[in-house]
Amino acid sequence: MNATEQTTLSRRGGVALWRQIEQTIEEEIAGDRLAPGDRLPTEHALAERFGVNRHTVRQALAALEERGVVRVEQGRGTFVHDDPVAYAVRKRTRFSETIRLQNREPNSRLVRSATLAAEPAVAGPLGLKRGESVILLETLGEADGRPISIASHYFPACRVPDLIAAYRAEESITRALMRCGIADYTRKSTRVTARLPSAEDARALHMPRSRPVLVAENLNLDPEGRPIEISISRMAAERVQLVFEP
Repeated sequence: MNATEQTTLSRRGGVALWRQIEQTIEEEIAGDRLAPGDRLPTEHALAERFGVNRHTVRQALAALEERGVVRVEQGRGTFVHDDPVAYAVRKRTRFSETIRLQNREPNSRLVRSATLAAEPAVAGPLGLKRGESVILLETLGEADGRPISIASHYFPACRVPDLIAAYRAEESITRALMRCGIADYTRKSTRVTARLPSAEDARALHMPRSRPVLVAENLNLDPEGRPIEISISRMAAERVQLVFEP
């Protein structure tokens, strides 16, 4: 879509201006002038193109979003809706590998790291006592530059005391664990629920707080069958499909 071109709307046909804008954008998407994942011009640019105020443009975009034609990401803009990421949950689930298998570019970056006293919800699955030290790695996962998940990974500090430094060096949980002597890990269980995101998660995922996230609580074991990680992933529900595979 060329944001600088001028499009004349009919002011006598009985069709509201915002509805005409909605129809025009939808026709351009159907006609392949806009591809799935493309970013639309800004509200200001669209207002200039159609010769209307931004409120009228906002009505059109809201109608398109309501129908699932576009998606609005807070702080990033409005995008043509594309297919959600099919995220496979299997015995060995690795974020980067899963994203690459769908011809998308993965990226995972560290949002926060800390050594904490374990709360019961974390201590229990890891076989620790409440208050024992755990290492937290909080990561933001992206596919083609689009945030799809934020995850809190907890590890028993007594077993991998140098994990934070290892992750900063490797930028991969799998490789960081290998550096700390954990050659492999496998999924024991995944429990999925849905809820609305916290304000912090909504900001990280560039989504409104009115849209749900999928919450996946995962427990991973080392080769000896001992708990090595519990992670709590919050995924934008409209961007991710969880596919459980044997």
